[in-house]
This record gives sequence, C-alpha cells and structure tokens, in this order.
Amino acid sequence: MNGVEQDERTTATEWRTGTAGVPAAHTDDAVEGVGDARRALGGFLRARRGRVAPEHVGLVGGRRRRVRGLRREELAQLAGISVDYYVRLEQGRATQPSPEVLDALARALGLDAAEHRHLITLAGTRRVPAPTARVSPLIQQILDSLTRLPAFATNHRLDTVAWNDLGAELVGGLADPSRRDRNNARFLFLDPASRRVFPEWEERAEDAVGQLRVSAGRYPDDAELATLITELSTHSADFRRIWATGKVLVCGAGHKSVHHPAVGSMHLDYETLRVPTPTGDTALEIHVFRARPNTPSATALSHLATLVDRATTSDPTPADATEGLRR
Repeated sequence: MNGVEQDERTTATEWRTGTAGVPAAHTDDAVEGVGDARRALGGFLRARRGRVAPEHVGLVGGRRRRVRGLRREELAQLAGISVDYYVRLEQGRATQPSPEVLDALARALGLDAAEHRHLITLAGTRRVPAPTARVSPLIQQILDSLTRLPAFATNHRLDTVAWNDLGAELVGGLADPSRRDRNNARFLFLDPASRRVFPEWEERAEDAVGQLRVSAGRYPDDAELATLITELSTHSADFRRIWATGKVLVCGAGHKSVHHPAVGSMHLDYETLRVPTPTGDTALEIHVFRARPNTPSATALSHLATLVDRATTSDPTPADATEGLRR
C-alpha cells in the first residue's frame, strides 16, 4: 500500500466546500484517454505495449533497451502489420482499423476479454450518450429487502445512487454525505479514510481506475465523467500513476476485504448485477456482498447487521450499541 502524499491529506468534504488549498501536484487540463477517441486509442496502445516484457513474447530483452516493454516496430511485427500503420494508430492519424487488425493487436498485447472489448470500443465510431441511472421504487425495494446482505448501486461514473442500510454502513457511511463522498473513485483517491475502510487499498484503487477508463471509452462525450477524471488526475498522484498503466476492468464477481471500526475486518464475496437501458447499455450496477457461512467474517457481518438494525429502529437503544456506527 502506498502512503498518502502530504498534498492529498484532505477529506472529500473539504474539496467540495473549498476549505482546502488545491495541491500543485498536477494542473494539466487534458487527461489522455478522455474525450478524444483517437488520442485515447493511442494512449491505450502505448500503455499496454509498455507492460509486455519482450522475453515473454520470444524477443530478446537486454539492458540496452531504452523503452519499457515492446518497441513500436516489435509490436507491429508481432501483429503482422506495417510499422508505419501502427505508428499512425498510436498518433491518432489512422482511423477505423479493421477487426482483423484489432484482433491481431489484442493477441500480440495479450489482452484479456475486457481489454479487447475496450480496444474495439476506442477504435469504433459509435458515439452514444451516457446512460442516466434511474433508481425505480422496485430497485430500492429489492435493495431494502436484502436486510442481511450489504448492497448498493452505482452508475458508470462510480456514483453510488442507491443502497440498503447495511451496504451504506459497510463501506464508510454512504447514507451520511458528511462521512464520505458518494462517488467511490473520489472517496478512494481524495479521502484518506478510504485506506482504513479498504485494507487492500491498492487493489480497490486499480479497480476503480479500470472501470472509469472503460466508461471514458464508451462515453467520450460525457462532460461530468471527464470533469471527474480530470479532478482526480489533478489532485492524486496515485490516480495518475494507475491511469498511466492502461488498466481496464469490467466489474463482475470476486472478493473484497472491508474494515469497520465496530466489528473489525471482513473478507466478503461480491456479485455485480446489471440493470440495462432500453438500448442495452448498463444504467446501474448493483453490488451485493456476503460472508461465507461459519467464518469469522460471517460473525462480524451479522454483528454489524444487528447494530444497523438497532440504529435504524425507533426503540431505545443502549448508547454503546451504535457507538461504532457513528465514529
């Protein structure tokens, strides 16, 4: 886990209210991969070829190499395309590469399915408006019915737009905007409290960047998303570092570690359920967590659910029962 830099030790609330000075870490207005699809394609290709070790694809490495990863001519050779054409792709001067070229580049770069799809998206000409996340009464009822399973819903910008009580409490207090920012990326990169909530902070930060990069590729005209990414790049060296890797992620299922001051650390499984728009885009992602039965995490999560239940009822509650929930 990387330490929090001095110029980042400010809460998200301070950023929103203007009570903190703006750090001078980075002031570029444009972030590569945002807004300009051609520039985004070139940036993604550069980032990914920088992560391929020459010896892993049968090439000779050596200490005299002056570039990290593959050279342009090496990637072009592996993909079976001309160096000139590949250079034009990276520079944004070549348009509409064929599916065969994109497949060859994906194989040469060792892209997984999500990265391959992102490459195709960046190379395409389809520009669609960003979906609007609408939380229907039924969606909220479903969330509220999961009383023993933490759950919350996010949009493509990682704004948390709906939750149940246990889900809100699990990840730092979503129900109270004074406790944490409801945008998960802003919380991760601009609020040091996120490092206490998520012990595996680096992994969670990489996931958030990967999801934002996918959204930026799908919706290059989304001004709110571009503003968010620019804000994070301006104020967080960690965000800039991870963004430069070309990380891509489509959220699915997996495991997360979460720490709550009232019950300690929990190791949870999660599953992501998608709510589509009429055009087939994802409007909402609902994230549901559970602890495996008969584990310390199951005991801790059950205890947290009991505390949340007590805190949300009108019955008199001993002061110590909810003390950990209000810290």
